Amino acid sequence: MTDSNWQKSSYSGASDNCIEVRTVSRTIELRESEEGHLILHTTPTTFAALLHGTKAGEFDHHA
Repeated sequence: MTDSNWQKSSYSGASDNCIEVRTVSRTIELRESEEGHLILHTTPTTFAALLHGTKAGEFDHHA
């Protein structure tokens, strides 16, 4: 895995209100665009589980 720039979903469009993600040294980093100084660090496995759960609707009751 190589280090990358921050990326956001294409669904965000021009909005600055989104979650951004990047890989750094085999770690996944996430941040909210409005609070860019706060960064969550996780593993690729945990991030994949989060994405899978989100796509499966496991967190829909929190909306």
